[in-house]
Amino acid sequence: MNTRVLGIELRRSVAPWAGAVILAPALTFLYLLDGEWRSGTTAWTAQWTSMALWIRSLLFYLWPLAVGLGALQGLRDHRSKMSELLTTTSRPARHRAAMLAGTTAITLASAFALLVLVGGVQVVANTEYMHLGWLPISLVGAFSLVAGAVLGMGAGRALPSVLTPPALAMGAFVFTTLMYMSLGRTETTTAAGVPVTEPNRISLLSPTVVEEEVREAFVTLSASVHVGQTIWLLGMAATGFALLVAATPRARLIALTPVLAGAVIALLVLPSDPRRMYVVDKAAAELVCDGPVCVTKTQQARLADLAGPGKEALRLLHGALGSQAPDSVRENTAALPEGSTPRWSRSTVLFDFDDDIVATAKGQQLTWALIAKGMVPGCTPVGWSGFGDDEFAQAVALGWVLGDLKPFPGTLSRREVDTKARPVWKELKALPRAEQLSRINAMRAAALSCKGDPFDVLSGGASR
Repeated sequence: MNTRVLGIELRRSVAPWAGAVILAPALTFLYLLDGEWRSGTTAWTAQWTSMALWIRSLLFYLWPLAVGLGALQGLRDHRSKMSELLTTTSRPARHRAAMLAGTTAITLASAFALLVLVGGVQVVANTEYMHLGWLPISLVGAFSLVAGAVLGMGAGRALPSVLTPPALAMGAFVFTTLMYMSLGRTETTTAAGVPVTEPNRISLLSPTVVEEEVREAFVTLSASVHVGQTIWLLGMAATGFALLVAATPRARLIALTPVLAGAVIALLVLPSDPRRMYVVDKAAAELVCDGPVCVTKTQQARLADLAGPGKEALRLLHGALGSQAPDSVRENTAALPEGSTPRWSRSTVLFDFDDDIVATAKGQQLTWALIAKGMVPGCTPVGWSGFGDDEFAQAVALGWVLGDLKPFPGTLSRREVDTKARPVWKELKALPRAEQLSRINAMRAAALSCKGDPFDVLSGGASR
């Protein structure tokens, strides 16, 4: 590509504005709006994979903009009334098309790369775990902007009307919305009978990433998703370029072949099972341990602060439960579908750094939080938020282990503990030791299996 001609294109086309239009809203969204992308272990500045997935999720809005801006660029010759003049020049149409598409592609890819760079600089400061698994996610995201813009250029050249850019942008937005809400989701029911929706194969034709899937720092897109999406985007870009050089209605009709073929081949490659779309990155989920206390590689910097409280929690649990006590503390690496029932272990205290009672706890408070998780881990469906009797059962169980009700880490206030948990704790402590232990073991059985009400058991009722 001739650098002098490229410079002229950059000065006289909408390409630089396209980059600015992509970059400015994205940074505004990430920095000025509050949301899940700004906090927790999956914040966009916390881990490499989370950063790449959150930036990809912005394509829900940015990709339609790229398509519309591409269409505006494709109208340039028509607006300047130079179409007939350019067809009489000796320069091949494909050369002019390559220069037109290349300038926009460079600016859009540069804008996306700058977004990744801004996030990457902050990720480096926040994690010790370095890897390249985020790179395919970001490359496919950048390519989707380029392919969408080239398709828009071709459509703008084939349909030279002032209505084409807004119509294409709106059509692209409707496409991403349908992939997110209806066409790209399949209704199903969990084992507990809870109705949920899961992404299907068609949803992967959208360049964006569903925000609900950015739940764990060690969950990423599978290789088959990258390959299938790349095939689809190649077909999209090929059709856009073919429309740019097509001079007859028949040629424009033939130009649709690549995008249709790309969609068919991509659907054959893309996985149909949601559990093969978003998968656990085994390297990121590998455990790093200090004795019986383990965290994933993504959180290895937090092991030093967790080891002491974790070992103390195990000691106190063993003193209270004896042989029934768990013997290890481990960060939970299970990646379960949204709405499914959590799975817990009797021998291991499983926790997540984003748990309400763990997230901000330190020192002694962290020890208490881990004891509570070991006794009543909680049965709120995966990806949901809720508040109920599990929290009161945790408070009573923690008080039983420690010998007194303590300020409970997390969402419970002292007043709530005194009002609902303290009467049950007093009733439990008034029982003979053997009966206390029997009721605690029954409570743990209900809590770990998620088939009963732990607080009801502690209150003397029967497990549901």
